[in-house]
Amino acid sequence: MYIFRLLAFTFLLPATILVSAETSTDKWISLFNGKDLSGWTIKIAGQDLGVNYKNTFSVEDGVIKVSYAEYKTFNNDFGHLFYEKPFSNYHFRLEYRFTGEQTPGAPEWAYRNSGIMFHSQSPQSMRKDQSFPVCVEFQTLGGNGKDKRSTGNMCSPGSHITLNGELNTNHCITSSSDTYHGDQWVKAELLVKDGIIKHIINGKTVFEYSNPVLDEGDADAKALHAAGAPLAMTSGYIALQAEGHNVEYRNVEIMPLTSTK
Repeated sequence: MYIFRLLAFTFLLPATILVSAETSTDKWISLFNGKDLSGWTIKIAGQDLGVNYKNTFSVEDGVIKVSYAEYKTFNNDFGHLFYEKPFSNYHFRLEYRFTGEQTPGAPEWAYRNSGIMFHSQSPQSMRKDQSFPVCVEFQTLGGNGKDKRSTGNMCSPGSHITLNGELNTNHCITSSSDTYHGDQWVKAELLVKDGIIKHIINGKTVFEYSNPVLDEGDADAKALHAAGAPLAMTSGYIALQAEGHNVEYRNVEIMPLTSTK
């Protein structure tokens, strides 16, 4: 039986509420102190909220590390690291890089694959065995050393977007970015303002779309809507993903923006 924890419902607050709480400062605010995971909550599929299974998430040398050093094999242990408060209109940025080899047992598509989840449901509202939160994903991918593979793509677990003026129900859509091979740092920026969303890689806008909505055909999204979440996804939580490949994050910052609507 599908069980949804209503007491943890903090999925999508009306934009007007969040705008008043997110006074625009025109200044970057650090979301990561470089020392520990204060202000962040871990949710790994199959584990209780807050359990850092096999030390998947850690902080070392001023970076957030997703590491599978203690795993013998990956068994759908998809994880997410959620920042403690939701946002609506903002400019978000960080640097990421993939390192090492893929964890045994991880799916082939998860090779050098991670993402920035946004407009997400809260970690408290996720089912214990839920692999991915209902959200929109700024997908980050690394190259294999020879083939073209874009980053800054869009994926939509439990959601749909509007692209070129029409509702688009494709789960993942590739961007126009370059390919980034090896363990190099890549700068990713997410600009969210009044329903318009831009993915920016190393200073270049590589994908633009608008007005994400809940996918009413998705069981988790349907449960959220039944519990009171609006179909229009105008706000939510930001989370960093762990999908079976070592990845590092640094310089995690946000600039709240004031709505013009």
